[in-house]
Amino acid sequence: MIRFHIPNMTCGGCAKGVAATIRDADPQAEAQVDLEKREVTVERASLDAVALAEHLLRDGWHAERLGG
Repeated sequence: MIRFHIPNMTCGGCAKGVAATIRDADPQAEAQVDLEKREVTVERASLDAVALAEHLLRDGWHAERLGG
């Protein structure tokens, strides 16, 4: 499980965009978004946290890794 804080994810459209970016980068990944906390949890990812963060940043999402 990989968790990110996405400070610029402020609305439902943003949440859909973050989930789409993760899906596009890693089609087998499952992203669960918590808009209130501005967090996304990614499970079943074949990419590591660094690669996912790079994809998010390329699409304009500033992802800060949470936890280990």
